[in-house]
Order: sequence, then C-alpha cells, then structure tokens
Amino acid sequence: MKFEVEKEVNHIVNFIRDYYQKNHLKGVVIGISGGKDSGVVAALFTKALGSENVVGFALPCHSHQEDYQDAKLVSDYYHFPLYQIDLTPAFDDIRKEVGKIQTIDEITTKNSDINLKPRLRMSALYYMAAFLSEIKGGTYLVAGTSNLCELYVGYFTKGGDNVHDISLLANYTVEEVIAIGEYLKVPEKVLYKTPNDGLSNQSDEEKLGVTYRDIASYIEDKNSVSDAVGEKIERLHQNNQHKFHIPTCPREIEES
Repeated sequence: MKFEVEKEVNHIVNFIRDYYQKNHLKGVVIGISGGKDSGVVAALFTKALGSENVVGFALPCHSHQEDYQDAKLVSDYYHFPLYQIDLTPAFDDIRKEVGKIQTIDEITTKNSDINLKPRLRMSALYYMAAFLSEIKGGTYLVAGTSNLCELYVGYFTKGGDNVHDISLLANYTVEEVIAIGEYLKVPEKVLYKTPNDGLSNQSDEEKLGVTYRDIASYIEDKNSVSDAVGEKIERLHQNNQHKFHIPTCPREIEES
C-alpha cells in the first residue's frame, strides 16, 4: 500500500489539535536530540500548535557538540526556542555516589550508564513541563519520539524515552518517518543522519544487529526477510516484552 504522506501528516496534525482542544492543553516540551525522530515530532507540533507553543530542550550528557548543532538546525528552521540543560554533572554525581557503595568501572557500569542518561533526560523534560505549565498558565505535555521499528524490538530505555504524555510516531516505520520529514522539510542533515542513541558510540542498527528496513518488512510480512533475520527480530521483540507490561500480583481469592 502506498504511503500517502500528505494525508498522514494532516491526520497527525488533526490528532494533536483535537487532543489539545478536548483536554484544554497549551504547549509541548520536546527533547531535541539532533536526530530525525525528534526533528519530525517538532515539525508536526509546530504545524499543529504554532511555534509559540513548542519548547525544545537539548540535554547533553557527555554528548557530542554536533548533536546540539543539529538540534539548533531544527529549532532555527521551525522558529521555536531551544534551551540547553547539561545533565553531565548530575550523571557524574550519581556515578560518584554509587562508587562509594561498590567499586565501579566503565565495563561493569556500561549498561547502567547508557540507561541512566535517557532517564535523567526524561526527568528534566518533566521538570520543565511542570515549570512551563505554571508560568505560562496552561498545561504543557512531554512528547515521545519513538517510532514503530524501535518500539517493536524494544529499543528504548524503560523509565526513560518510553515515558511521555503523547506519541506521534509509534505507528510509523523509519521510512515513513523520513517521508513525513521530507514533506515537512526537516533539515536534510538531521533527517538523513545515521540513527544512533548518542550514548554508546554505535549506530542503532549496529547495536540491534538488524536494519530498520528489515524490521519494517518483518512487521508487515514475517516471511519477507530471511529466517535468520526474522529469528533475531522476533527474539528482540519477545525478550523486551517486559518493557511494556508491569506485572501486578492479584489478590488471593479466599474461598467462602
């Protein structure tokens, strides 16, 4: 089925406007990473709400300066403010405190370090959303930026980038997100940038061991990829189900 980008953009914009009107909301806070997903989300919200109701935040944490420059390309193009909150000191303080409990090194804390960063970022975004809601006289939401391919294989941090108030791209593959970005004229340097988490010095596809194109194909038709690729995608999908569901112990039913 052909992807009708104009139709989909109008659908998303109407979804935003309807939700904001129904719930008497004012604005949105977006973490602008310098990648395509946050760039496309920013473009959609600007179109739906106007740039005056969109606030972007760059949240470096031992990050590359290029990421901020790319984030600035997005905010400059769509004319919304971009503020920077450096989370490096908070990250370092937590590691320092953990080091008082247990001797640590970069190998043993690699996974903890990678996941701490998006958790700190989401805390900062929610802090700013509450702050802006107070001073602007209306509720600001925190936007999610994950796309369908990432979500299908569980490529996100639980308690980090999966925490948000509204999600626009969760039902769109990477290729569809790029098509939306092209339509909305997201800066090319951002839109076609090799996807990476900005945390591990690896591309997304290097970390996953599969391509986003293969993931999208597999979602549409499980027989469209090789058995080996299909098994890897399905394994990622199944192994990360715990990120979507919090088990709740039921009460024991007493027999009368």
